[in-house]
Amino acid sequence: MVQRVALLTNPSAGRGQGARIAAAAVPRLRDAGFTVEDLRGRDADEATDLARDCVERGVETLVAVGGDGMVHVAIQALAGSATRLGLLPAGTGNDVARYLGVPRRDDEAAVDVVVAGRERTVDLARAGSRYFLTVLAAGFDAVVNERANRMRRPRGQMRYNLATLAELRTLRPIDYVLELDGEVQRLAATVVAVGNGPSFGGGLRITEGALLDDGLLDVVVIEPLSRRELVRTYPKLFRGTHVHHPGYHHHRVRSVTVAAAGITAYADGERIAPLPLTVDVVPASLRVLVGR
Repeated sequence: MVQRVALLTNPSAGRGQGARIAAAAVPRLRDAGFTVEDLRGRDADEATDLARDCVERGVETLVAVGGDGMVHVAIQALAGSATRLGLLPAGTGNDVARYLGVPRRDDEAAVDVVVAGRERTVDLARAGSRYFLTVLAAGFDAVVNERANRMRRPRGQMRYNLATLAELRTLRPIDYVLELDGEVQRLAATVVAVGNGPSFGGGLRITEGALLDDGLLDVVVIEPLSRRELVRTYPKLFRGTHVHHPGYHHHRVRSVTVAAAGITAYADGERIAPLPLTVDVVPASLRVLVGR
């Protein structure tokens, strides 16, 4: 039986790179014997509708062409279904590609992962009604994202750099109430993150050690940092060595409620909702294609 593959593309991903990658992938997949649909969502809502239609029609594999945001759109439809998630990376962070061993700088090799069809089943996390695959940010990084999204200029990474500098000037501890599998903690922190996977933001290993298939969430808390400490700690996130900071705490739970005034949470790089939020693990809820 010929397998059906649907490519769901964010045409603007990577400044048009997504559309270029999809255009090259379609003939290669057809040559490999697949029936291919080439789908383009004009916005997140339309892309989600297209993904849900694929699930309803029993399409075997939905390939997200884009970054972690496009994966986020796809999993809202794929969670708990029989349709598998494939990935052709075309974003800036591409943390999901890191998780799944999909080549991030070799488009043909990424298509080969789809052709090979090697499969794994992983967990998802659910915050309210939204699923996420990577990390939910609910601390300083979320505050930076919220400021950056309010800025109209400049575009690209510079906007986030400027937002970070602005928030550093007014850095202060955030008061939280956490409920970790029923245990309530009241604390002040600079960083609170809930990981289904180990990294976000292009390889920032904030929830170092998190596994995609252990049926648990990894909650990381970093106690209040000074501006100097925060700047010194940031590079350590790329190596995962921030775990040695004396203010670092790591909890493994099945459910966590995070509450703090004035904080809007982000997950997979997407705006989720203002706190408080309850995050639950949804074990073995997503079939994915992996490169290793």
